[in-house]
Amino acid sequence: MNDLITSPVFGVITSLIAYEIGLYIKKKGRLSIFNPLMIAVIILILFLTKFHIKYEDYNKGGQIISFFLFPATVALALPMYKKFVLFKENATPILIGIFSGAISGFISVVFLSKLFGLTDVLIKSLMPKSITTPIGIALSKQLGGLQSITVVAIIITGIIGSIVGPFLYKIFKINDKVALGIAMGSSAHALGTARAMEIGEVEGAMSGLTMAISGVMTVLLYPLLWKMFLKLF
Repeated sequence: MNDLITSPVFGVITSLIAYEIGLYIKKKGRLSIFNPLMIAVIILILFLTKFHIKYEDYNKGGQIISFFLFPATVALALPMYKKFVLFKENATPILIGIFSGAISGFISVVFLSKLFGLTDVLIKSLMPKSITTPIGIALSKQLGGLQSITVVAIIITGIIGSIVGPFLYKIFKINDKVALGIAMGSSAHALGTARAMEIGEVEGAMSGLTMAISGVMTVLLYPLLWKMFLKLF
């Protein structure tokens, strides 16, 4: 039994089973709050805790799944390419929307963190919360943050964004598909993009494109904005 637990296969299988359970619950519940990733995370935490399984043993397989995060992100280029004409037609509002999202994200994290007395290290760890994990980890390392905190912040942001986003669009009666995609991609990265693709192909393509551009823009802007903030305050 111990050999099975320490095998990479164990981490892969348990992760897939937990996610399949999450998908099943979402299908039956039919509500955005039943996010399959959130459900899978809760199931895995309870399972590993209940049976006293070390995280290091589980993560031997978990790392294999994490590896596919990078090619999966690259695969988003396909719907983006298919709808690239939309980007050319709406380049100005798209870039303004992405820039606004990046700036508002920085301001909200930094000022709220300072308000609640968080250290600079934690602030730098939370700053990349709205960009996809591979880019967020690299930015956190560049800024001097804690990558483990960054990953948690990115996951939580994505889950909340993918759940709350569709409700906000209905409340504020946002019917523009391009605007919806920009909002999801700039605020909830890959998870928001996955949710946007469920809503529609245009929304998903715009969200994926926004996520890619937002990641690059954030990497360029945040180090400069952080230096400016330290000088001013």
